[in-house]
Amino acid sequence: MAPQQPSFQSALLAGALAGATVDLSLFPLDTLKTRLQSSAGFFPSGGFSGIYRGIGSALVGSAPGAAFFFCTYETAKSFFGQRIRGSHSSGNDNGRTWVPADALTHMLASSLGEIAACSVRVPTEVVKQRAQAGHHGGSSAQALGHILSRYSAPGGSLAAVWRELYRGWGITIFREVPFTVIQFPLWEGMKAWGRKRRGDGKDVSAGESALYGSLAGGVAAASTTPLDVLKTRVMLSKERVSVGEVFRRMARDEGVRPFFAGIAPRVTWISIGGAIFLGSYQWVINTMNSISS
Repeated sequence: MAPQQPSFQSALLAGALAGATVDLSLFPLDTLKTRLQSSAGFFPSGGFSGIYRGIGSALVGSAPGAAFFFCTYETAKSFFGQRIRGSHSSGNDNGRTWVPADALTHMLASSLGEIAACSVRVPTEVVKQRAQAGHHGGSSAQALGHILSRYSAPGGSLAAVWRELYRGWGITIFREVPFTVIQFPLWEGMKAWGRKRRGDGKDVSAGESALYGSLAGGVAAASTTPLDVLKTRVMLSKERVSVGEVFRRMARDEGVRPFFAGIAPRVTWISIGGAIFLGSYQWVINTMNSISS
């Protein structure tokens, strides 16, 4: 017997809670990672002081961004799973085993989930990272105010504000989709192994999900650090620049090493974050499933 599929409402609530929990608990590590990746350098960007700068934008964006992700992910997983499994039947496994068709399902569903989440995440990330790096006074409100001032500036427009809020949209998608394509099939695969090992048809516990989420997140974080560095440089640039321009400038002037700047706090942050994020998500799903059954 396959585990119960989370409802839209369960995914919404569990995703919101998981997103807020992980972003608030690990915000200082995220700040240190951003400053390590800044072209200005770690200490000029603030060093170890003011590590909660930008937390206001994280508070605003974390819950809805994660809720968008999981609502889209669970809906798309159900949609693609029925169709892909139907055309790649692997026998009567009663939903307990994990097969290549499942991996494709999870890749597609998580990619769509990330695109949905980035509609909320990118503007809050732009504001948050500028505050973390000490730009415009070092607070979320001041960073946002500077962006909104483009509307009333000479030659300014709503489109200029929109472009600034979504600066780095392309590289964020370019980073997040490969990350989630690695993380979620690994997480789902380990969960399927855990269910098969237990053999009772029930879903894994919150603790097991946390362990699997930590391992999957660490692998995905290490693999995508260069993309994360490029995203940070694009978002912190004083003028609009293309990803290609930033990449060429870094490769020419700084070499390979800066592409892995912040890898230790990033892997640490995302490994711990994966445990909190996917553990708390599983806890809410399991709790709501037990209430409704």
